[in-house]
Amino acid sequence: MWSPERRKALIRKDWTRPARLVGALALAALLGGCFEPLYGERSLTGGPGLRQRMASVDVVRIDVPNGTPVARIANEVRNDLIFDLQGGSGGLTPTHQLRINLSTTNQQVIVDITTARADVQQYGIDATYTLVEKATGKPVVTGQTFARVSYDNPGQAQRFSNARGQRDAENRAAKTISDNIKSRLASYFSAGA
Repeated sequence: MWSPERRKALIRKDWTRPARLVGALALAALLGGCFEPLYGERSLTGGPGLRQRMASVDVVRIDVPNGTPVARIANEVRNDLIFDLQGGSGGLTPTHQLRINLSTTNQQVIVDITTARADVQQYGIDATYTLVEKATGKPVVTGQTFARVSYDNPGQAQRFSNARGQRDAENRAAKTISDNIKSRLASYFSAGA
């Protein structure tokens, strides 16, 4: 048999659990209005949402020599950013300008000792960017980012495969750069810092 003290303790526990649950739900309901989705249509204050603010960024053409392999990569980064920021719907009236500088590297990671040819290579992009407010001409965000991706070099007899592997690596690195810059701009436009 259970003692009366034990029975009273169980009864008290049974009432405290629902009370705690009700308290937690009430707190969640009160704080629910403070949550603002990052990519929502409107902000809590009723102003434009993050998508609209990011769509008003003009991505300036990246200054690289025409006709070089870096020119294709710069165009890829710019196109990825324009699509990421504007969603393919066209931009709004620009309030900011995004300026980007790129440099690329291509390193041999693993070399076949019998043929002295690279088996695995690593392609890299280093980027510095500046977001400038058009009204004042003042830079509001500056930063650096990088991307390193590897690709296989299947051998001398498969030159097309090597070229395609390098092109895919360049595209993956460009997309990584674009995503990193987009994330930093989203942080700036949502938090203001």
